[in-house]
Amino acid sequence: MRTRDEEDPDDEPDEPDEPSDGAAATTHIPSVGIPAREWEYSTEVLTLAQVADGTTLVKVLQASAAEGWELADVIDGGEKRVLLMRRSKRSGHESRRVGFAPPAHN
Repeated sequence: MRTRDEEDPDDEPDEPDEPSDGAAATTHIPSVGIPAREWEYSTEVLTLAQVADGTTLVKVLQASAAEGWELADVIDGGEKRVLLMRRSKRSGHESRRVGFAPPAHN
């Protein structure tokens, strides 16, 4: 059995557990993405002629935008195009416009 003096160097030199390129090892990666949203989806089907005529597509997009919808994607359906519309889901506590406005008082 070999005896060791304090002056003898260790057989294994002390090396740090960090990479040699100077970058520190990270154990926690923070989440920095867009917060999760829940969406509701709607579709509109248009023919190629309606898409190309310059007015139908604009009218559909304007009507949808008035209701809070935004264009998410256009899906090729052969001779037709499917407009995929989305809007964020409304909470159950959010007031919804239903029926007619209350009468105005003079």
